[in-house]
Amino acid sequence: MKAQDIMSRRVITVRRDTELKDAIAAMLEHGISGMPVTDENGTLVGMLTEGDLLRRSELGTERHRPRWLEFLIGPGKLAAEYTHAHGRTVADAMSASLHCATPDMPLQQVVDMMERQRIKRVPVLDQGRLAGIITRANLLRALALVAPTLPASLPTDEEIRQQLETELAASAWAPRSMLNLVVQKGEVHLYGTILDGREREALCVAARNIPGVTAVHDHLVWCEPTSGMMVEEPPEPDQPGQRGA
Repeated sequence: MKAQDIMSRRVITVRRDTELKDAIAAMLEHGISGMPVTDENGTLVGMLTEGDLLRRSELGTERHRPRWLEFLIGPGKLAAEYTHAHGRTVADAMSASLHCATPDMPLQQVVDMMERQRIKRVPVLDQGRLAGIITRANLLRALALVAPTLPASLPTDEEIRQQLETELAASAWAPRSMLNLVVQKGEVHLYGTILDGREREALCVAARNIPGVTAVHDHLVWCEPTSGMMVEEPPEPDQPGQRGA
């Protein structure tokens, strides 16, 4: 899947010379938390987001630091922060640092960029012109469309076991050599030893995601490497219609 497959092509933008109050009104009107900023020629020059509006003099939330720390930071950065907190145009408050995608960029690279840069939206540029934008909402919509469905015919127990074996073999975290997988009538039984408690849930998730699996039974034992303490598997949940004693 590529960026152009999920991006929003209708992009709400704002000019860099727009009054900040008008930009805020536009964000509220359209129900968006950020928008690209362009210059008078339509060239992308920055992003204005809710995060850029947290430190504002009107709210009394501008940064206040000890004098000794201000001395270390230097006047240049302090001056930039003052402009950011007191400015009246979009150019004063926007983030000029841009992280963009192209229409044919693989979605994996887009998500890697969003995580690495800790951003919630990525403009998509086609030959330097703004062609769309990808937000976390776009990713959720794409995920909803490709959610796995059961095949027309259910796989056999052996096919389920083989699919799970293949999935775990491709996962660097899976302690494959210490596991025993048993499948009976579509129900997966996980036996063996794990060295990290988080592996338990990951193994259960991997099993549940195999088409045709109707239940997953956790019989794993957690061995804490440092202390050697052994933690038995959790009790099986009550079956529907049953009550605890």
